[in-house]
Amino acid sequence: MTVETAIALIVFLFPLAFSPGPGNMFFAANGARFGLASSVAASAGYHVATVIVTALIGLGFARAADLSPALFTVVKYAGSAYVLWLALKLMRAGRLDHVAEARPAGFVDGAVLLLLNPKAYVIIAAMFTQFIPAGATGAVTLVIAISVLFTLNNLVAFTAWTALGDRISARFRDAGEARRLNLVFGAMLALVAVWMLLS
Repeated sequence: MTVETAIALIVFLFPLAFSPGPGNMFFAANGARFGLASSVAASAGYHVATVIVTALIGLGFARAADLSPALFTVVKYAGSAYVLWLALKLMRAGRLDHVAEARPAGFVDGAVLLLLNPKAYVIIAAMFTQFIPAGATGAVTLVIAISVLFTLNNLVAFTAWTALGDRISARFRDAGEARRLNLVFGAMLALVAVWMLLS
């Protein structure tokens, strides 16, 4: 991959990674409730799944462009339902340190979020369409480079959103304020679920 291609890819991916979406809202909410350090497992799950799915699509084993409309619809509805479930769970939560059964999202939660995120498949397909010309030599190396760059870009964005959630929560230590913060993040996740359903 040339430097010019890498820069163009980052310019393409940067606004997509930092704009509000299922992953960003999920990690911001998790950061607000449990802190930055407690979000590492979920982040690892999301990004391991990202590398695997991106590489598989890029290498042609599971072309997103060939995904049947019916299967894509199933992924879209399942993803929307999962994000809505996360939103409702968050809105029902009280102050975290007073709720013994509450726990930060784990590795599997992060991986499931990626696998049920239709936006991710669309971005991955568009990314490879734009940055791997038909018949390109060294395509495997290029796919791996793009997959790594895509994942690192997401990692930076999601870490920033998680840290933002963590910083915001530091100002909401009162039980009533923490409850309102949970409602705000839950409502944001619910809006993302609706957006996923309608897009």
